[in-house]
Amino acid sequence: MNMIAAVDNNWAIGNKNDLLVRIPNDQKHFREETMGKVIVLGRRTLETFPQGMPLQGRTNIILSANPDYKVKHAIVRHSLAQLLEELKQYPSGDIYVVGGGSVYRQMLPYCDVAHITKVNRSYEADCYFPDLDVLPEWVVTQDSDEQTYFDLEYIFQKYERRGAPQPL
Repeated sequence: MNMIAAVDNNWAIGNKNDLLVRIPNDQKHFREETMGKVIVLGRRTLETFPQGMPLQGRTNIILSANPDYKVKHAIVRHSLAQLLEELKQYPSGDIYVVGGGSVYRQMLPYCDVAHITKVNRSYEADCYFPDLDVLPEWVVTQDSDEQTYFDLEYIFQKYERRGAPQPL
């Protein structure tokens, strides 16, 4: 199972329920990685999408503790156990966890690949991705050349887990 995120120097991913920065090439990378796949996200992350709607061309599975929460054109699961049971029907390599912070933390033990866009800047933030650089089981297996977008420098990195993730 995959995770995909853009992080700053402190592994921050958001502030006040919004992304820290929007980089067109990162958004293109996200689209290319996730199109036709299954994306797993929390309710607050869904609210940051255009018009708060599920992304087209993907199977959207939303984790929300609210038992009355429903979303048109998406699957909603109300607990981690329900989510994990739902995910068993999809090929693991086709599943991408896309946020937010709580969902990343809950799903990290089940993932074996993380596609990370590292932005060389520190932002004011209130939401973070787990710092894979301090977790010994995670290693960088691919690095892109440095990219720039106006005054921002960033790279694409692929992390892979040494050893198997927890089974679903």
